[in-house]
Amino acid sequence: MDVKLLIALAGIIIAAMSVELNDAVSSALLGDISGGLGFTHDPGTWFSSLYLTAEVFGMSVSPWFLLTLSIRRWGLLVIALTCISTVAIPWTSNLTVLYALRILQGMSEGLTIPLVFTIALRALGPPIRLFGLAAYSMTATMFPSLAAGFAALWEGAGDATLGWQFAFWQAIPIGAVAASLLWYGMPQDPPKYERFRIIDWRGMLLSLIGFGSLTTMLQQGDRLDWFNSDLICILALVSVATIPLFVWNEWCHEAPLMRIQLLTRRNFAYGLVALFTFIVVSGAGSTLPTEYLQEVQSFRPLQSFALTGGIALTQLVFLPLVAVLLNFERVDPRVVHFLGLGLLLGACIGDSLLTSVWMGGEFYLWQLTISASEAMVVMSLLQLATNTIKPPEGPYASALVNTPRALGEATSVWLFQLIERWRGGLHSSRLTDQAGQERYTTVYAQGLLPSGLPRPGGGLAALNETIRLQGTVLTLSDAFLVMAAITAALMVVMLILPVRTYPPRIALLQQ
Repeated sequence: MDVKLLIALAGIIIAAMSVELNDAVSSALLGDISGGLGFTHDPGTWFSSLYLTAEVFGMSVSPWFLLTLSIRRWGLLVIALTCISTVAIPWTSNLTVLYALRILQGMSEGLTIPLVFTIALRALGPPIRLFGLAAYSMTATMFPSLAAGFAALWEGAGDATLGWQFAFWQAIPIGAVAASLLWYGMPQDPPKYERFRIIDWRGMLLSLIGFGSLTTMLQQGDRLDWFNSDLICILALVSVATIPLFVWNEWCHEAPLMRIQLLTRRNFAYGLVALFTFIVVSGAGSTLPTEYLQEVQSFRPLQSFALTGGIALTQLVFLPLVAVLLNFERVDPRVVHFLGLGLLLGACIGDSLLTSVWMGGEFYLWQLTISASEAMVVMSLLQLATNTIKPPEGPYASALVNTPRALGEATSVWLFQLIERWRGGLHSSRLTDQAGQERYTTVYAQGLLPSGLPRPGGGLAALNETIRLQGTVLTLSDAFLVMAAITAALMVVMLILPVRTYPPRIALLQQ
């Protein structure tokens, strides 16, 4: 085992942590950032939307460039792009420049994550390959959940605040450490500049237009009232037209961004479907409790960090344990995967029992269950998928694995907005109707005098707030049940599609 490669792997993991925190922390502090930079709600939605759109594009093209420029050169360029685009954001007040920097920042995350996957497969041989996959898994399971802690650190409480600017300036020290480790540990491979003669420029263009239109439509559709908006109709038509063209181009191109032919392998195909679905479900499982605490109990990030941060750190225990378990020849990863989905299903059902009196402690058992299930699901899933991949196919597989992962984040946003619109509107109407039917016992007692005039002391406002909070609780409960139903559907697919595989130290020697 090359120790220098392990150092390079540590560097790129730190870089991945930096870009994950860029996204999650800026989302957690969006109110402070919008106030500090002087933009309102609608521009704030584009601030988040453009990031994810650029991330999808970056994930699709990064493996092609790392093959062409070498991992070391490409990794250092990506870290530099991350630092420059991130640090410059607090200094601009021009909305157009801000959007451009946000696009570069999102692209830098998309360019970074595939590097973790590629370097992990290179640095760790078959006997310990699963531990490399555990390192990659942290980018999906652990780092996003740490965002609340960092948001709390920069936001603080009361007068003990460092300022929202540190949500961006944190990229400098983290990026410096990551670049130093990568520069020292990763050997300089010869570049393959001749690949520029056969660059897949059509694939890059179709990826940018198709996936960009799709992710923008999913994130902005609810705000713009979907197909009542001309912009959403255009985006839908563009994505429907260009994504099939992108798939066909990748199938036929001699040096594609993604090797679509890999999807003919059952385990790899299931891996993509399951990873996409898992990102949708686990994203809700980790963010909905925080949203409940902030919306219903008025928690600040510092107060909710005890839940999110503590659960995130349990991944440092669960991921290695699952890697050790899967390294036994007798352990079938499909069984581990199915049990992990079962735990995730149970946790979603448990979280759906929330009421307006939950104060955070009631979530611990279910969030701990989700943490264990995430390790079991992702580790077994990566073993099933990567055991079918030969070393030269690694970069192409990386693009195929990571692009659906980013699309899953956009789909998660769309799905929760849909639940909030449909179920939230239903609950709000029913609660208001019930309050009207029981006006003599509820409205008069809490909001109005028998004469119909408002009671002094804000009683009617308090009643309206109670209805709003209860509607939020019921909507979040429904969201957990929807996640449970999606998990159950994935369990059915899992029983049909994947086939038995063995630990990498055995399976890869048989290739």
